[in-house]
Amino acid sequence: MSILDRLSRLLRANVNDLISRAEDPAKIIDQALLDMRSAYAEARTEVADAMAQNARLTRESGTNRKLAEEYEKKAEEALRAGNEDLAREALRRSQNHKDLARGFEEQVGTQNATVDQLKTQLRALEAKIDEMESRKSLLAARQKTAQAGATLERVSGFGKAGGAMDAFEDMERKVLQMEDRNQAMTQLRQEGDLDAQLADLGRDRELDDAFAALKARVQGGQNSSGQGGSQS
Repeated sequence: MSILDRLSRLLRANVNDLISRAEDPAKIIDQALLDMRSAYAEARTEVADAMAQNARLTRESGTNRKLAEEYEKKAEEALRAGNEDLAREALRRSQNHKDLARGFEEQVGTQNATVDQLKTQLRALEAKIDEMESRKSLLAARQKTAQAGATLERVSGFGKAGGAMDAFEDMERKVLQMEDRNQAMTQLRQEGDLDAQLADLGRDRELDDAFAALKARVQGGQNSSGQGGSQS
């Protein structure tokens, strides 16, 4: 299983656990980054181990090539000395080392492909971590903006239907009702004052008429009394 496959399984397990516990997005990103950095450290170790293994295989291949050459030289020396059996054994050993060297060389080729693949995955993981770091910063900014908007909405009262605005409108209606009532009372009072003035005017005329009639009677009585006294 590749590094990225193992990381993907790990991330899904940890992130799903955080989501199931209703953690906030920042914590999920932090956990994901923590897992990715851990996987990155593991991947570097794997790459280093693969490179070390490759170096060992290369060294083994070179050692067996060298031994094959040495046994081949010994086979030539033994043949010159007339010892065919020894020359044959030396040649057999030389061939064995050549076979081992070829086997190690094949392993080096396979290991080189593995190292290249691991390095590619390591670079991809580095890029992924950088991307997550950038997304974390963006998410943090978006979260602060959202929190600021929620705070503003909460402070301004717009977040509650029928809240402060409804209370204000109720108060405005009550004030208007009070103003209408006061205006009506003032109008009624003014109308009452006018009626009173009109009534006073009527009473004044009646009083003037009564006074004029009384004055006429009195003056008429005085005149009648004066005329009667003169005739006697």
